Amino acid sequence: MPTLLHLDSSMRHEGSRSRALSAHYAEAWQQANPDGTVIYRDLAADPIPHLDLAAFSANFVADDDRTAPQREARELTETLAHELLAADEIVIGIPLYNFGPPSTFKAWFDRIVVPGLTVDMESGGLLGGRPLTFTAARGGGYGEGTPREGWDHREPWLRHALGQLGFDDIRFIHAELTLSRETPKMSGLEDLEDKSIADAHAAIDALFAEKRDLAA
Repeated sequence: MPTLLHLDSSMRHEGSRSRALSAHYAEAWQQANPDGTVIYRDLAADPIPHLDLAAFSANFVADDDRTAPQREARELTETLAHELLAADEIVIGIPLYNFGPPSTFKAWFDRIVVPGLTVDMESGGLLGGRPLTFTAARGGGYGEGTPREGWDHREPWLRHALGQLGFDDIRFIHAELTLSRETPKMSGLEDLEDKSIADAHAAIDALFAEKRDLAA
């Protein structure tokens, strides 16, 4: 029975575009896999504690030698790692905050780098073969030829960091200009925002249509 791991990280709930896109993706996946299971985690509503010395050091100490704080930290680490290992596919809704991913996402990522579970110190990442899709929203315009081209540091960092864990099928579906209705200087860009969001939803539909055609 296939399993999807679905994560959200936007501090917004009402009106979040990254959440709307990840929900669309999860719904399409569930329709394509009616017998499948979805594991959902909201990194904003239920944030993962940032990596501290107890959590980090627990990964390099035998269980019998761990302190109580190390055992508690390791339990959460293993829970998060096993959610990944159980998944056949992952979708992550991720906004852009100050040109990078939310700190709530970084806290989750720091906990899933686990020697012996998600990465082998000699052979590399152990999470290959799991398609990973980011439904990514950003308030401004960061496309080719714009003044802020290259300022969205999420995608290159995420591809590099997650590639180290073995992910070899990473996809980004972007929606941008999402602050056009909230930022006076962006007045007049509302239609472009709407088109970007519509195109992102259409990209999800096209992806699953392609999957259906391949399976036919």
